[in-house]
Amino acid sequence: MSDTKGMREHNLHAEATKAHIWTILYQILVYAFLFIMAIIVLFPFYWMINSSLKSYEEYTLAVQTFWPKQVMFSNYAAAFEKANLLQLFANTTYVGLISTFLSLIITVFSAFAFARLEFKGRDAMFGLLLATMMIPGEMFTITNFQTVSALGWRNTYQVLIIPFLVSVFYIYLLRQNFMQIPNELYLAAKVDGTSDLKYLWKVMVPLAMPTLITITILKMMGSWNSYMWPRLVANDDAHKLITNGLRSADFTDATGSFTNYPQQMAAVAIVSLPLFLVFVFLRKYIMRGVSRSGIKG
Repeated sequence: MSDTKGMREHNLHAEATKAHIWTILYQILVYAFLFIMAIIVLFPFYWMINSSLKSYEEYTLAVQTFWPKQVMFSNYAAAFEKANLLQLFANTTYVGLISTFLSLIITVFSAFAFARLEFKGRDAMFGLLLATMMIPGEMFTITNFQTVSALGWRNTYQVLIIPFLVSVFYIYLLRQNFMQIPNELYLAAKVDGTSDLKYLWKVMVPLAMPTLITITILKMMGSWNSYMWPRLVANDDAHKLITNGLRSADFTDATGSFTNYPQQMAAVAIVSLPLFLVFVFLRKYIMRGVSRSGIKG
């Protein structure tokens, strides 16, 4: 009897040891895969920084170096001047802040209406709005271009702000968050004589703040990365944004015989830095806002 019990304990110990070994091997494989993926993702950024610190002669060598022989920080000063980055940063920040603020106002009121107010055709109207998300945004480019041209808005700030103030995705995201707030709070507030506007700003907006922060970050990032529309409608020097301004910047040398690619890479690194910092320091707010929205409704 004792031999059987000892054999059973031995088998259980062997199975536990085997399972522990497989767990360790699995973790090693997972971390190895994640490490390889991280190298693949981060290597282009490393190469951008590496190239931006090289001289033009070293950059054009047949055998590339993985660290510059002579660090050329002067490339960043030259890139800042040649690309007129100060003006581009100012234009992009202005457009981003104004468009984000106005878009938040529209999104908050629209989401509140679709989440709490009862009016005829509400669900049908919201369904039609969601259906527009199936249409690629590029299909509206021609009609939008004709509209702003007829209004005389080309090469102005309003052409960069107004056409993209309404985002169905942001309205949907915030509506889902609003719908998770118990309806009893709304009914109790109405009994106390609280107006819809006061209930919105005093109750719903504070509770939905993580989602609002997420929308703010995404909207600012969208303004920062926008390329096709600014390139099409606002391509003058006074209204260029980061993307199209960097694309048209002249990085040729004084003789015009070659393009100084290290200076161009330095400009790209400067422009990429704000988005990198946003991702590093604000990613938890983005994930928190999206997770709180849920799929209710």
